[in-house]
Amino acid sequence: MAVVGIIGGSGLDDNLKLSGVREHKVHTPYGPPSDVLKTGRIGRKEVVLLARHGARHQIMPSLVNYRANLWSMRELGVTHVIATTACGSLREEIAPGHFVFIDQFIDRTTKRAQTFYEGQRVCHIPMSDPFCGNLRRILRNAAGRLAIPHHDAGTVVTIEGPRFSSRAESRMFRQWGGDVINMSTVPEVVLARELGLCYAAVAMATDYDSWHAIHETVSLEMVMQTMQRNQVNFVRLLGAVLGRIRHSACACRDAAAQACF
Repeated sequence: MAVVGIIGGSGLDDNLKLSGVREHKVHTPYGPPSDVLKTGRIGRKEVVLLARHGARHQIMPSLVNYRANLWSMRELGVTHVIATTACGSLREEIAPGHFVFIDQFIDRTTKRAQTFYEGQRVCHIPMSDPFCGNLRRILRNAAGRLAIPHHDAGTVVTIEGPRFSSRAESRMFRQWGGDVINMSTVPEVVLARELGLCYAAVAMATDYDSWHAIHETVSLEMVMQTMQRNQVNFVRLLGAVLGRIRHSACACRDAAAQACF
């Protein structure tokens, strides 16, 4: 049976209608996760919900315990992870409010643990296709049916944060082929693959970062306002996809078995 984990920004659980909610304090070998995990049902589907930055958005991106977050989800039986992430757009055509079902990343982080294997084993996990193709297909097909403005694929640049990019950095990331920019996808997607979880991210554009000559410079207030509107569409999307997610054969599940020494 597929159990879907939802990793979201602060306030997402206020918009989701979970029934039979229970809270779980999960202890992991890597310390505590960002918050208590909530289990419940949306319709007939069992889900596990976690606020990536804590209940009050008090944990900055560099200090999120990504390993504990993913480990605790697997401990509660999660097989598939759908992660939401606010992002800045690096492309004119990706307007604030649009969703991007990202398929590639460029890692610009420097301070984060990116593997569970730190003892006598090394895991050279393949990352040529970082996100689960099956889960991405379900998400983008549902977005099309719901007429949610979206882009089927895109490259996310994950920066360390918590500051936003300078104009020069933003323009450079565009030249590199980045489509959106955020602070959370790496190492989350990498760790999910090591644990054999199917992982897909819904990147939700909130602004044009700082490269755009016309639009105002990105600010926290701008991001939060657009994020609230985006969450309404995400809840609609989630309702349309949960019943279509199955625990079937997937390359995500076996990637680590062939990569560890």
